[in-house]
Amino acid sequence: MQKSPLDPQVADVAPESPVLTGYDEQHMVTYLRLLDAATDDADWREVSRIVLHINPDQEPKRARRAWETHLARARWMTTSGYRYLLQGGARH
Repeated sequence: MQKSPLDPQVADVAPESPVLTGYDEQHMVTYLRLLDAATDDADWREVSRIVLHINPDQEPKRARRAWETHLARARWMTTSGYRYLLQGGARH
């Protein structure tokens, strides 16, 4: 597994793959930040602006969808995706 960038650009929609992807590996820090924000009950608009770098005032639908799909993927990592990390990461 490669070292994850600290603040990578995000796609409009997170992966829905049943296996760990290279995108997931690159966005581990993003996923952790989203999980922390969810634990703190942070407002999705603030999280979108700070973590995903999407302005929810200018692009509300895009921001909401990116936040929802990335948070869902982050949660998937805690229940299933982590297993792929234990096995060496994504298959490139």
